[in-house]
Amino acid sequence: SDLKVTGIDFLKSENSRLHHTDAYNIKNLVVRRGQPFRLQLSFSRELNAADKLALRFGIGENPMKVRGTLMSLNPRREQDVGGWQISIVRNSGNECLLSVTSSPWAPVGKYTLKVKTGTNIYKPEDEAIYLLFNPWCENDVVFLNNEAQRNEYVLNDTGYIYVGSANSIYNRPWNFGQFEEFILDACMYLLEKSELRLSHRRDPVFVSRAMSALVNANDDNGVLLGNWSGNYGNGTSPTDWIGSVLILQKYYKTKKPVPYGQCWVFAGVLTSVMRCLGIPSRCVSNFNSAHDTDQNLRVDIYLNEYGEKLNSMSFDSVWNFHVWNDVWMKRIDLPAGFDGWQAIDSTPQEHSQGIFQCGPCPLKAVREGDVYLPFDSKFVYAEVNADKVYWVVKKVNGKDKFLKISTETRGIGVNISTKAVGENRRRDITAEYKYPEGSEKERESMQKACSFIRPSGMTPRANFAAGMPMINLNFKPEVLQETVSKSGLQLEITNKAPLYPGNPLELAITVKTSTPGNWTINLVGSCQLQSYTGKVEASLGYIKETIKLEGKSETQVPLKIPADTYMKTLASVGDEVLILITAIAEVQGTDDKLTKETALRFEYPPITVQMPETAKLNKDFNCAFIFKNKLNIPLDNCKLLVEGLGIFKMSTFEQGDVQPGRILKSEIICTPTRLGEKKIVAKLTSVQIKGISVEKAITIT
Repeated sequence: SDLKVTGIDFLKSENSRLHHTDAYNIKNLVVRRGQPFRLQLSFSRELNAADKLALRFGIGENPMKVRGTLMSLNPRREQDVGGWQISIVRNSGNECLLSVTSSPWAPVGKYTLKVKTGTNIYKPEDEAIYLLFNPWCENDVVFLNNEAQRNEYVLNDTGYIYVGSANSIYNRPWNFGQFEEFILDACMYLLEKSELRLSHRRDPVFVSRAMSALVNANDDNGVLLGNWSGNYGNGTSPTDWIGSVLILQKYYKTKKPVPYGQCWVFAGVLTSVMRCLGIPSRCVSNFNSAHDTDQNLRVDIYLNEYGEKLNSMSFDSVWNFHVWNDVWMKRIDLPAGFDGWQAIDSTPQEHSQGIFQCGPCPLKAVREGDVYLPFDSKFVYAEVNADKVYWVVKKVNGKDKFLKISTETRGIGVNISTKAVGENRRRDITAEYKYPEGSEKERESMQKACSFIRPSGMTPRANFAAGMPMINLNFKPEVLQETVSKSGLQLEITNKAPLYPGNPLELAITVKTSTPGNWTINLVGSCQLQSYTGKVEASLGYIKETIKLEGKSETQVPLKIPADTYMKTLASVGDEVLILITAIAEVQGTDDKLTKETALRFEYPPITVQMPETAKLNKDFNCAFIFKNKLNIPLDNCKLLVEGLGIFKMSTFEQGDVQPGRILKSEIICTPTRLGEKKIVAKLTSVQIKGISVEKAITIT
């Protein structure tokens, strides 16, 4: 009689355990390429040597053998079809156990399976098989030869994103949630939407570049709409997200961009997408990140005579921090030596080949100064290596004059940070992006980079600088050097009391000299509020003093800002703001000039989480969130956002206004659905403060 297939068992639990895909919340089989998986076929009768049997795996709209998008595998012929293999493990009675190994270079995506026996074709229900990149497979270009790193960069669904400023870095807990419901389908939808040729879908270089474009909404109706205006009324404020899950689920459901994101949200979502597809990925925070619009490795900063930064003049900017991603892969498209971590960035900043996308750019190319290599290595190089040039703008006879005060060659691209592997702490990876400042290697790398980047003369690039009188210009397109000082002038900026919102800001500028002589120093210092992109939101006050110092000595000048000068701004801006202090010192009778800039963050009372350390699978437990308003101002319109992957879905508690001294307590009943260590993340936002978050781990047994 005719041989017919009566059923297929995808052996999901066994396959997904071996393929490290058992966490995906999806009923289909999810496997990784280049690694065997098993299928059990049931037939209408026993399979004989004379029977014809072929398994057809197809991808794309119209799978065809000639295009390599249809693999017809015959277990009788031990041949290799496009790198795929099949064999019979066991054939007994009406059942046959088969082993299938996809090519380690197969296009990633959703495959259909049809089984042909003679003239009969059997199509299983929900037959889609999801094929992902495989960091466990030596022949896959994303192979990562370290179990702890694979656990972190592929399988960890929680983590931290580092934000703040170079002198006060803090972590934002982030739920990547790559295994949650609909996330894999959302990533498959993005792959379809990318319109990448199927032959490009096998290559993580093309896939990661396409995803860096699709995670922002610019050009292609991608996932997230960027907004830096401070006004987020008709969407979710960027500071209100605590993970990627809700964003990707919403996007998949509506197929419309989700409002709103800023850099850490773009990076968090791109990490989720990369890890979900099987490309090892990490979030990278660069502190004092240069946004050098004309790629001349120089960022001009304009100050007025009180040391206050002028927004309106600058084309370029220095962000307190900027977050992008590193992805791990071999670069077979490049000369040898550029494998490993590659930077990609989905924050829409600059066009690359006509659209907002960035990378992958090898970290080794950035470190060595090989900035001619694709993709976007000049842009990434400038973000971590530009020089800062400070100009004072003075009115002379009613006209603006530009006075160059100082050049800072070490301030940009510091404390580059990511979460440590297997630990809840920050790891500094600056050395993977650049050689030590001032080293011989760094100078060689800088000279090589400068030969590919158009260096510019030292003219200010202010919007209105054209055709105006210039002072103190040198047109040498050299690698800028820090100036050597006669007096050994140094500046330090500190806070004398905790920076609690609602309290006066008690700041101090310390002026030091270190060489013999009598020095008279003109000091100006200002305090402003700025958003993390360097945009000034308010000027709060300044000091102007003349100081006399002798030899090796120092003096401290206080700068005190009353609370009512800044509270209005704090409440009117939808972003978390930083306190920017800028000081300019000039030593009379010398060329000694110095600028120092420090950004500090406000300090907040903590949220505490009360819950057991362990809980049982599918057994309820209680979790309480407690917050005491220790500030001396009321917090208006408080919201508590909580999420625990594998425990409970994202929930929001509206808490109204919280008066000084009042204690908030919210409780949630949790039912864990997954084993292992799980994390609960909570965040409190209000009109005045945006950034209190906490996380707590629980082990589910």
